[in-house]
Amino acid sequence: MRIITDLHLHSYLSRATSKKLILENIYTWAQLKGVQIAATADFTHPEWFSQVKDRLEPAEDGLFRLKQAYCQTMDTHVPASCRGEVRFILSTEISSIYKQGGKVRKVHNLIFVPEIADAANIRKVLEKIGNLKADGRPILGLSSRNLLEIILSVNPRSFLIPAHIWTPWFSVLGSKSGFDSIEECFEDLSSHIFALETGLSSDPQMNWQISMLDRFSLVSNSDAHSPEKIGREATIFNIDLSYDSLVNALQTKDNLEGTIEFFPEEGKYHMDGHRKCQMMLVPRETRENHGLCPVCSKPVTIGVMNQVESLSDRQPGVIPQGAKPYHSLIPLIEILSEIYGCGKNSKKIQKIYHDTLAMLGPELKILMDVSLEDISHKHNPILAEAISRMRCGKVHLDAGYDGEFGRARIMTF
Repeated sequence: MRIITDLHLHSYLSRATSKKLILENIYTWAQLKGVQIAATADFTHPEWFSQVKDRLEPAEDGLFRLKQAYCQTMDTHVPASCRGEVRFILSTEISSIYKQGGKVRKVHNLIFVPEIADAANIRKVLEKIGNLKADGRPILGLSSRNLLEIILSVNPRSFLIPAHIWTPWFSVLGSKSGFDSIEECFEDLSSHIFALETGLSSDPQMNWQISMLDRFSLVSNSDAHSPEKIGREATIFNIDLSYDSLVNALQTKDNLEGTIEFFPEEGKYHMDGHRKCQMMLVPRETRENHGLCPVCSKPVTIGVMNQVESLSDRQPGVIPQGAKPYHSLIPLIEILSEIYGCGKNSKKIQKIYHDTLAMLGPELKILMDVSLEDISHKHNPILAEAISRMRCGKVHLDAGYDGEFGRARIMTF
């Protein structure tokens, strides 16, 4: 069974997130996007954990569903064309800040468990280390290796995925506070890491340049800070609905069908740069300027492309054996905004967006699967042409840098 998953979300209790990020809205937007398994997120936060226990119930082994009473309230917001089963997997993100090898390391990791009792037991251990109430994504003075040891000791079926592995400031391979390999970070427990989240600013092809990553499953997730962002990146499986089927696919790469990606240039750390000076640099320019901003002479933020190049041992374009395909997509709301010349948050575009879902089905299905003929006939030929160009990669890209999102355009170049 084809399953689309988004395993990295947040709740409204995480810093800089929407107040609309409640379980009911995750359930609703997962259907609108076409996501079948979504992360609960933030189970370390006591208030959110209480809501998870109250509003979810066990479904298939290791997965959970929203209780029917809450579903009934939300189902009226989902058109018939988008309705489908949604399951939740217990997860959270931990921000580990610690010293290792004489340097300060800042690494974000996703952890997953199959049972409510496992989440409760992990919370008991972690609340002795740091304040779990302060943020849905807690900051702990705990090494990535020791975090992994804790979750495995609670339940060996638990697993950890390093989050957005190239982000400069908070990731395992980031240029500012990461490591040069997974093994350097997780030490003797490295064999328990079998999947890596590539993040918005990289795609699989960039990661294929680095042979040491070949053994890992590459996954993508939205890291959504608002419900509307769910599914902007995701992972596709051919599995039964169960926790163990998902884990087995990640461990073996069997039945992992591929990923759904941003064009990596859209990510906000793709290239090097200095946001205050509105200066974006490609890696060659950064080297020529000795890592300094040409405007103010302060150090630039080294982006994902530069960091990938620094660790690469293959030429761009090499496809390693066993590599999975991927789809580079632009969010439907952005395509409609460009077509109609209105802001994506305007009432006009919001109405057109929801009308399009009602006509054609969930967003990811529209972007990847619905025939261009159906899009042209049921919606309009301009949208069909835009999606055709996107599917073929005929896109103009302005790369993001130093915290500024990039931009993808289809029709106006």
